[in-house]
Amino acid sequence: MRRWAAFSMMFVVSMIGLALVVPMGQAADAAKEMAAKYILATAKAARTVYVKGIVEDAKKGGMGLNEDWVKDDHSMMLPAQFVKELGKEIKEFELSLVGTDPLYASNAAKSAKEKDMLAELAKGKEKVLIADDGGTTVGMSADYAIVDSCADCHNKHPKTTKKDWKKGDFMGAIVVRLK
Repeated sequence: MRRWAAFSMMFVVSMIGLALVVPMGQAADAAKEMAAKYILATAKAARTVYVKGIVEDAKKGGMGLNEDWVKDDHSMMLPAQFVKELGKEIKEFELSLVGTDPLYASNAAKSAKEKDMLAELAKGKEKVLIADDGGTTVGMSADYAIVDSCADCHNKHPKTTKKDWKKGDFMGAIVVRLK
């Protein structure tokens, strides 16, 4: 009888524990998804302000964009570099870019799941995707050439394999990775 009571008690405690852990796990996943959406929206808004406000005004004042902006006192970082520099300052999660035709290997999708997500975004039906990728929550927000200079810069870059970018083209995604 004692064994049966002990077994019953263990079973009940286990079920209560499972009932508590599963929702908490689901809540944690939902919180990560919400965090990824907020981070992506904030990064996208900051980059848009940088491109349409700061960069465009600076160009009127004679300032230029340059990939080697650190070495040139009269130039500013490219919009892609702006997002990557934001990401370097953040230690709690990874923020970067992935491209459909990346100029640098660091801007390529890091996994098969990310490649699939990028392909899905390229279809134009979704603007933001969130998925689990082996324990990492990955969020992607579709990224477009928002001004002519985005397309022009990519078309002229020596490492580009695509030379027909135009304003409005899907170029890749801003990506956040949360562990």
